[in-house]
Amino acid sequence: MKLEQTMLNRTVSMRVVLTGTLAGMLLAGLAVHASAAPATATPAQEASAKLEQVIQRESEATIKAFNQGDPAALVAMFLENGELVDEEGTVHTGTSAIKNLFTGFFGRYPKSTLELVITSVRPVGDMLAVEEGARRITTAQGDSAQVRYVAVRTKQGDRWPIASYREFSDDPLPTPGEVLQEVGWIVGDWVDEGPDGRTAISFRWSEDGNYLLGDYTMSAAGAGESKSTQRIGFDPVTGQLRSWTFDDDGGFTEGRWAATDRGWVIRSEATMPDGTTGSALLTVSVKGPDRFVIRGTERIVAGVEEPDFEVTITRKPPQPGTSK
Repeated sequence: MKLEQTMLNRTVSMRVVLTGTLAGMLLAGLAVHASAAPATATPAQEASAKLEQVIQRESEATIKAFNQGDPAALVAMFLENGELVDEEGTVHTGTSAIKNLFTGFFGRYPKSTLELVITSVRPVGDMLAVEEGARRITTAQGDSAQVRYVAVRTKQGDRWPIASYREFSDDPLPTPGEVLQEVGWIVGDWVDEGPDGRTAISFRWSEDGNYLLGDYTMSAAGAGESKSTQRIGFDPVTGQLRSWTFDDDGGFTEGRWAATDRGWVIRSEATMPDGTTGSALLTVSVKGPDRFVIRGTERIVAGVEEPDFEVTITRKPPQPGTSK
């Protein structure tokens, strides 16, 4: 079974976070613009249009209060025992806790502005309404954060104050290339030379920037030279890095990666040219900017247990007369 490679650092979240409780700053105001009900509207349609008009007024009041930095006016949009659950899952219950949340935010980010967009409003019986939408908060410095939200409102006279408000992340998913940026250090030429042979490794980015491509040339005394190519990418279904290695003798290997505090653990499954299979657990550890170590354990080839191995890979020194 050919040598399966790689060491990568953990994927870094691409989200912009203004503060731990920033997501909790958004009120469930709405930007629904209800049109006048048609002359033939049913009672249910008329009620829905009226509800949208009422919530539109709540939305306008929410935006005004937020943009004026007025915590008291914002808290008035909630029931006395209402709750606000921010993007991180932190629950703020009651108007006192919610007011403290807004007061702290405005103290840290004065002159921030609020935008609200509603995607749906639906009544639940005569006394409840559920609204969904998105809000964006922008600081005076131009930083912004957006989340989705769901708010439950309850009817009290002519108003619909918020009983429960919950936020959800609305950040775009990182591209495969963005996920792999933290492992770009592996691009370049590497080598392992020892008494048992020599392995030369060269990595580069694919033209589309979504994969890391590696070439391996391995030689051992009395065994000649062999070559392999490797592609490392991100699997959005499992949220893991995966690698595919193809050997010049027709064999191939697939690796599934799990991050650790020291590097990566790769579960490798191989298929040989003769149809036999193999597996191994590879542990990759970084020992500096120009050196990493691969250790192979739990190696099984054609049902036979193979000995463990450990190799140290170092960055190839520049050729004389070059700047690299």
